[in-house]
Amino acid sequence: MPSARALAAHVLVRVQKDRAFAAAALEAELGRAVQLDARDRGLATELVYGTLRVLPWLEAELARFAPRGLGKLDAAVRAHLFVAAYQLAFTRVPAFAAVNEAVLAIRTLRGERLASFANAVLRKVAARASTLADADRDEGLVQSVPPWLRDALGRALTPEGARAFVLAGKEPPPVGLRVEDPEARDRWVRTLREAAPDARFEAGTVSPLAIAARGAGNPQKLPGARDGAWAVQEEGSQLAALALGAREGESVLDACAGRGNKTAVLARAVGARGAVDACDALPAKLARLREELAALGLSPRATFPVDWTGGSGDVTGLYDRVLVDAPCSGVGTLRRRPDLMLRREPADLAAIARVQLAIATQTAAHVRPGGTLLYVVCSVLREEAEDVVAGLLAAHPELRPAPFEGPAARAVRAIAGDEPSFRLLPHVHGTDGYFVARLVREG
Repeated sequence: MPSARALAAHVLVRVQKDRAFAAAALEAELGRAVQLDARDRGLATELVYGTLRVLPWLEAELARFAPRGLGKLDAAVRAHLFVAAYQLAFTRVPAFAAVNEAVLAIRTLRGERLASFANAVLRKVAARASTLADADRDEGLVQSVPPWLRDALGRALTPEGARAFVLAGKEPPPVGLRVEDPEARDRWVRTLREAAPDARFEAGTVSPLAIAARGAGNPQKLPGARDGAWAVQEEGSQLAALALGAREGESVLDACAGRGNKTAVLARAVGARGAVDACDALPAKLARLREELAALGLSPRATFPVDWTGGSGDVTGLYDRVLVDAPCSGVGTLRRRPDLMLRREPADLAAIARVQLAIATQTAAHVRPGGTLLYVVCSVLREEAEDVVAGLLAAHPELRPAPFEGPAARAVRAIAGDEPSFRLLPHVHGTDGYFVARLVREG
């Protein structure tokens, strides 16, 4: 029966050796480890994401006491060393427990010689970790971000803002719940608190539909999950959908709908007299979208598999509002997906921005005169934000930036004011990081 630490080490092996996504690998391993209780499942999750968040710093700390370096060690041994070093430096787990379990695991895997090496190295790491101040740990977190990404964050947010953005990752983000009836949100907060008294449930800070859940375990086991009273959706994503300003009776194109979280918000907003068409490059995502919306008593008018970089596919009409939730680097989700730092390279930004501009340029042709195009990315970098919008405006001079309006204008303008764009930031708003811009087509 694997422990939480062993499970975390196995996930790290898959991430580093097989380039698996941490979230998917962790979900699969937790699904198999049915014997783990809620506390151990939470510990495994913390160890995976915490270790990935400071992996370069941990490697440097271990290398201080390994004269020949770590490069020749296999992935499993390295993973157990990383998990142990993270516990020593960043958690309150007793040092002897972290060291002993790692040494035992390495002895079982590779024998006594490597176990003795691990024991010697980890005991020295433990001694050094006992002298670290909070400022040292913060610096370790900041320095673990690749230099090119730190620079890009600094250009977008200022150096101070970039540091605050990174340090927001110290606290695990909540699970966002989206209520289908905003008038019932307070009632659902009370209901959920009664059902799970050891968890925390609070009304969201930026979305009028949001409930933030912490320590609640699997949300699908909570009241309301099976009857469509609420759905899981990150709070910033909710506000981004509301920022489109969709009204009852309007026609809406969700150009990059994915699995349909934002589509559901839009379908609810336009009502039975309106229509939402959903597109995605992957037909499997559209099938999932239809299932998710059906569970909420909703449905798109039509779904179209479309690769917008190659044209509009079967989409031919004009729409009152078009949402372009473009594929992006995902930098805004770093606090919940730190393995992205292992996947991205500086050259990726230019390539991603070209795709974003191609999608936005193509979809803009489907905005009716007087209609709205909303450009959204779960990134805060200028290269994916203002720079793409500037390129779009150059390609479509009939578009102009415009302040936000619509049924949720009060919530959106609480952040954007009279500006035509805004950023959501984890250290300011408690959400993932987003850039949202509204453009109107002049008639």
